[in-house]
Amino acid sequence: MIEIQHLNKYYGKQQVLFDVNLHLEQGQCVAFVGPNGCGKTTLMKSILGLVTPQSGSIVIDGIDVSKSPESRRQIGFMPQSSCFPANMTVRQVFDTLCSLRGKAIDDELFHAYHIDTMLDKRTGALSGGMRQKVSATLAFLFAPKTLILDEPTASLDPIAAEVLKQKIRNEKDRLVFVTSHILSELNDVATHVVFMNEGHVLFFKPVGELLAETGAANLTDAVMVHLRKIQKRQDEQDC
Repeated sequence: MIEIQHLNKYYGKQQVLFDVNLHLEQGQCVAFVGPNGCGKTTLMKSILGLVTPQSGSIVIDGIDVSKSPESRRQIGFMPQSSCFPANMTVRQVFDTLCSLRGKAIDDELFHAYHIDTMLDKRTGALSGGMRQKVSATLAFLFAPKTLILDEPTASLDPIAAEVLKQKIRNEKDRLVFVTSHILSELNDVATHVVFMNEGHVLFFKPVGELLAETGAANLTDAVMVHLRKIQKRQDEQDC
């Protein structure tokens, strides 16, 4: 469980997160969507401890992460662009992380993506799709309670992308964050959706509820219909 309360973040004088409040629970697959620069990457980096908010709190399983960074060891992260030391082999990357984190547990993607066939390749020689497969495998490897997947299907071929989406769908006991610029990629994956714009959370809803309220057939259409309703209410308030 992650509880985010009154989170505010500035870069210099520019505020990029405005009083963000979210309650997220195990078993949810939460799609974080919004236009470029909306704040979702900063929010995820705040959870990971890669940036420090000026105010507010992030509590993971009852532990304030600002007081106990160790709580973040329960998070698996798949960045949008994987950056491994170019001269390291894939085997060395896995061996290094296993020595730091302990014995690997979840090797389903390791086998599905045939990582064993690329263990002796230098990471700098891998294609974008191969790097994404390695990154996805590492994110799941230590059976974390929470997964943060930033544009996880980017650079993956359709079959590899479907393998990953099925893996995400199977994670019933974990809290999963997924971002994507292509809403249709999340139609059959997300259980909840957070829409952000200019550092604000415009709405956080279960996908089923959003579909029922809008009468839409898929997540993409539901988000667009709901945004139009929000804009209409704002226009009426401004009049």
